[in-house]
Amino acid sequence: MDSEMKAGPARSRRKARGEATRHQDPEGTRQNILEIASEEFALNGLSGARIDEIAARTRSSKRMIYYYFGDKEGLYLSALENAYRMVREGEAKLDIEGLPPVEALSRLVEFTFDHHHQHEEFIRMVMIENIHHGQYLERSEAIRELNVTAIDHIARIYARGVAEGVFREGIDPVELHWQVSALCFFNVSNRATFSKIFGRDFGTEEQLARLRRNSVDMVVRFVMRNEGPTRG
Repeated sequence: MDSEMKAGPARSRRKARGEATRHQDPEGTRQNILEIASEEFALNGLSGARIDEIAARTRSSKRMIYYYFGDKEGLYLSALENAYRMVREGEAKLDIEGLPPVEALSRLVEFTFDHHHQHEEFIRMVMIENIHHGQYLERSEAIRELNVTAIDHIARIYARGVAEGVFREGIDPVELHWQVSALCFFNVSNRATFSKIFGRDFGTEEQLARLRRNSVDMVVRFVMRNEGPTRG
């Protein structure tokens, strides 16, 4: 009885501290919800993810989640936007504008490969959104704007390469972005099945390093005016 009486005030104090934290750092709470929600959606999909579970794993409550995001679909769309924002912000931080075009493009491919490997929840959420035929992504002006910057980024690199006579003409920057994304995306999305089918662990450090190097080579060779250099 005494222990129960002591536990009650303790729980109240913890709850009060949690409420204070939420009020003091609303943006931190919102970001915490998005991070946990991304994991839940990536693991269970839109229909399988549970708001109760997300609330239990965050510094928030169901009421707080609905306050920030409206409903489950609103939370899913916000998590999807956040996932795209992270990869585009990473691209923007790359210091490659002053690099020769081949090196700049190589660095962009390397970044994309590394980002997708390190953020598997991004790949899974994109796969889930494709199952939904992009219907939630279509609602997001933010995602469209974010991906315009991605095309502008790769288009500038490509245009410099063409101007310098290094890259061949006639390549659509959107299609070039497709090729880069395809190589780096597949490394995560199909790693498990390829490993099982062919009896080779495609997740080892040695295998990943080889796939990363090959991805760069394939993209560079694709855009080169003459056959691209072989990387060791």
